[in-house]
Amino acid sequence: MRFAPIFRTALAAALPLAALAAEGKSTRYWDCCKPSCSWPGKALVSRPVFTCDAKFQRLTDPNAKSGCDGGGAFSCADQTPWALSDDVAYGFAATAISGGSETSWCCACYALTFNSGPVAGKTMVVQSTNTGGDLGSNHFDLQIPGGGVGIFDGCRPQFGGLPGERYGGVSARSSCDSFPAPLKPGCLFRFDWFKNADNPTFTFKQVQCPAELVARTGCRRADDGNFSVFTPPGGSNTGGSPPSSAAAAAASSTSKAVPAPSISSTSKTAEVPKPSSTSASTKQDGCRAPTGGSCVAEKWAQCGGNGFTGCASCIRGTRCRFRNDWYSQCL
Repeated sequence: MRFAPIFRTALAAALPLAALAAEGKSTRYWDCCKPSCSWPGKALVSRPVFTCDAKFQRLTDPNAKSGCDGGGAFSCADQTPWALSDDVAYGFAATAISGGSETSWCCACYALTFNSGPVAGKTMVVQSTNTGGDLGSNHFDLQIPGGGVGIFDGCRPQFGGLPGERYGGVSARSSCDSFPAPLKPGCLFRFDWFKNADNPTFTFKQVQCPAELVARTGCRRADDGNFSVFTPPGGSNTGGSPPSSAAAAAASSTSKAVPAPSISSTSKTAEVPKPSSTSASTKQDGCRAPTGGSCVAEKWAQCGGNGFTGCASCIRGTRCRFRNDWYSQCL
């Protein structure tokens, strides 16, 4: 049955803008700075995006000053991309989407289906954790270590800096060997799954955030349930993320939704009023550190796969289950 033109227009207007497929463009970066969506009050979310200290240990203070402004809060190493299969990957991005603002972007997830370059036909689901004044319309700046620091360089104060050009980053896979160990898998991703694609274009639409992404940021939007669960081409829900309760449990936060401020910044290193001191939590990147020693991955989190260097043990009641050569998951 075809809809009448007026009804079709009204239906489109009633849907969230990003729920409809749109054309987008990509770039890549890793500047080590505190993500913009890590500041409180950017959107109605479970909690701001996690940040880490200079040694990649998770911080508890969302007001900790950015390392790009002389503070001690940096991007967490587990907020880097990883492959689930030859055709599907998860990751994070700084975004600027037509018709919206950080209030609608922060912690939203989008399925990008590439249509150019060596990754044409592949799909990457990313969570928006950042934005930037240098981004254009429907622009996704993929967070890939070694993709270039861009405008800001928080990697130098964090651990001495990364090799490669300011824009574009490293040009050879072997350069990843010199990266800090927690960032090396993300760098290799660019040359392996991503096939060293140079700013490929794609179509995109908003989807429910897979639990694995939320587990790494702690951030889920209040309106996340309004969007469809991501289902890869020809497959079942790769995200392993049942809607609502179980998926929400993957986020290690019990905070209430934070109302959006009347004015939000668009800078990748956006500041807020005077920050308070930082403190390290008992959580490590993507895992929980029990008193016994080795870290334990939460339910729904990754626990193995090619290039994976995180927690290989799963929380009690779950097991590390093999999905493919790229990905094992605590279920």
